[in-house]
Amino acid sequence: MAQEYCSEISLPLLLSGSDRDLNLESTLEELQLYNFQVETSCTGTEVARVFEKNPLLPGAILVEQGKYAGMISQRRLLEFLIRPYGQELLFHQPLSVIYSYARTPILILPESTPILAAMQLALKRSPELLAEPVVVQTVDNTYRLLDVQQLNIASWQIRGIETQVRYERSQAQMIQNDKMASLGRLVDGIAHEILDPVSFIWGNLTYVSNYSQDLLKLIAAYESHLPSPNKEIDSLKEEIEFDFLEQDILQALTSIRAGAERLKKLVISLQNFCHIDEVYPKPADLHACIDNILLIINSKIRGEIEIVKNYGSLPPVYCFIGELYQVFMNLLSQSVDWLLDEAVRYQLNPIKKADKPRIEITTEVISQDSTTPGAPDSRWVAISIRDNGSGMSQELKQQILDSLSVKKRADKETSLAVSYRIITARHGGKFHLFSEVGVGTKFTILLPLL
Repeated sequence: MAQEYCSEISLPLLLSGSDRDLNLESTLEELQLYNFQVETSCTGTEVARVFEKNPLLPGAILVEQGKYAGMISQRRLLEFLIRPYGQELLFHQPLSVIYSYARTPILILPESTPILAAMQLALKRSPELLAEPVVVQTVDNTYRLLDVQQLNIASWQIRGIETQVRYERSQAQMIQNDKMASLGRLVDGIAHEILDPVSFIWGNLTYVSNYSQDLLKLIAAYESHLPSPNKEIDSLKEEIEFDFLEQDILQALTSIRAGAERLKKLVISLQNFCHIDEVYPKPADLHACIDNILLIINSKIRGEIEIVKNYGSLPPVYCFIGELYQVFMNLLSQSVDWLLDEAVRYQLNPIKKADKPRIEITTEVISQDSTTPGAPDSRWVAISIRDNGSGMSQELKQQILDSLSVKKRADKETSLAVSYRIITARHGGKFHLFSEVGVGTKFTILLPLL
């Protein structure tokens, strides 16, 4: 049958796509594409015969001396057929003449274009072009045809997958939130049980300190009024090392007071960290929040990391303080883990000179230009956490940014993705990540001031 056609018409070929299941990142090269190229010197009659034998063929790629010249769809060619005198006037003319009349905007996309992005671009075309096929350009600069209906079906399949993923993620998140709330209430109860005896110790320290000083005063008064030293008393004083005891008892009470105060602060920090089931935002001191987190992770730092706090003057910020505790815990723990890994590498390779691991925490109130004309500038609380580690590679940074993206959400939600959602979705804020190899990593959080 090939001899019935123009010698410069190749028989249409349907190229099978990938046998993999479609996913959120599937591209056009995974779909079935048509390979049908026709020289513009061939006539419309000859191409119509091919369309008649292949009714599913969406169109033809037009070439001139092997080079891409355009595309004419089967629908567009049939429109010329049904016009008055269309067959007599144009159908026996070369395709170059017909194409000059039928020239319409053509959507040309690389084969690496994601299917969802291609569908969005196809829907942006004018209504009379929505049924036109899409021209797909391959890496070797050849051109294929994609039926827009197939693109639509593939897009709906992916949308269904995306909806299912979102549903499963929301269910998992609800379960996770419930677990965290239950854990928070449990830890809050334990912290409360610890706080009671600590408060008892703290409250009685003042009395014990006063009683000790009174007893020492009484002993001093007895010594001043005794006519002569008593051997038994002198022996007992020497046995109990009274001179050292007199000096050390006040220092021991001071140490006990400092330990009780530290334990009290730690328990209060745990209680604040567990308040993750709040319904309404409340004003909170962000500096106290950060200090409490540093107190909790202090045992992890072990003096190997220098903490530099550049606190500005911040007003109380309306927020879900329990969730912000989780964010600051995630970011600071992430920076600490990176720096501790760096410290281990430097110990294994002492020849390499490095600065002491350091984390700088900076807070300030900033203003940003409003996007609405005539509206006042918006005010934000900016919190930045910067470390002097080795920084991230471009690949790792891209993976983290992809995990923050809604379209490219990772299968397993990371702590940074949770922090990103809390800042942006729950607080209407902004979350920025900067990292450069050899410089370090910086997280910046912007929270709006009401």
